[in-house]
Amino acid sequence: MNLCVIGAGAWGTAFSLHLQRLGHAVTLVPRRPEQARALVATRRNTDYLPGFALPPALQITAELAPALHDAEVALLACPTQALRAWCGRVHDCRAGAARLQLVVSLAKGLEVDTHLRPSGVIRALLAGDAVGALTGPTTAAEVAQGLPAAMVLAAETVTPFLREVQAAISGPRLRLYTSDDLVGAEFGGCLKNIYAIAAGCCDGLRLGDNAKAALITRALTEMVRVGTSLGARPETFYGLSGAGDLVATCYGAWSRNRDFGQHIGEGRAAADLLAGRKTVVEGYQTTASFHGLCVERGVDAPILTEVYRILFEGRKPADALPVLMTRELKRE
Repeated sequence: MNLCVIGAGAWGTAFSLHLQRLGHAVTLVPRRPEQARALVATRRNTDYLPGFALPPALQITAELAPALHDAEVALLACPTQALRAWCGRVHDCRAGAARLQLVVSLAKGLEVDTHLRPSGVIRALLAGDAVGALTGPTTAAEVAQGLPAAMVLAAETVTPFLREVQAAISGPRLRLYTSDDLVGAEFGGCLKNIYAIAAGCCDGLRLGDNAKAALITRALTEMVRVGTSLGARPETFYGLSGAGDLVATCYGAWSRNRDFGQHIGEGRAAADLLAGRKTVVEGYQTTASFHGLCVERGVDAPILTEVYRILFEGRKPADALPVLMTRELKRE
């Protein structure tokens, strides 16, 4: 299969390596021409995924139009807030991409101003194209290494072509499942970042394993409540895109959101942690988006609310703990 991976951060680079190992024709498209030139010259992505060689068969170019010309699938591996700009560029090249049958988001977040899921942003600019999301408990370095993993390829309808893509992307080291709950799959990938920040705060405050396990368990319940109020199916959150991704992100030493939360728990300010970062902490803006949606719809989300207050209202993480622990007692 011919695939175009748009965005050359850690995840886009890692997934390109996975696809290339399976024997596909893969083109990686960095955002900046100077980044593309550096990747071609060194065959390394030292800024985002150091330690991995980019094989000669992996095509790299900053020119989107030729990259899309023969592509059957375009995978958008960029931060959520960059999706709209990339989709605009894809739209401008769409006439020359006659073979393109599916646009897949690898992003995990909501657009800040519109609260749109990634698929909604794609549809807003690429109306008429089939849209999917690829999500689940995966870290870029482990996928680049070829360590075993499983993901969900979600779309509103599981078409024959979606099953072809499932088969093409699956291999001995990465197993894909399909889902027709696109809403739930995307919300799981968004929400888990918020709760990973909370789990990181637990680590930073040194609250112990009991507290962290309780937090993650209650976070899953809250994810179901928030997600179903927004149109998702509850069972989706008990799968790879919900519980699986939540556990990985809350415990992984590699998790940017968990690490960010740990520093917050240790007393660092969010603004200082975000200043000058090359990589994106998706959970930061996603917290603001979901808090707005929960307030608007009257959804009870106490953990999410406390994360919002810590990040945007200056509440100390240690002060959030008694708020959660002294809520009205109830049956599980």
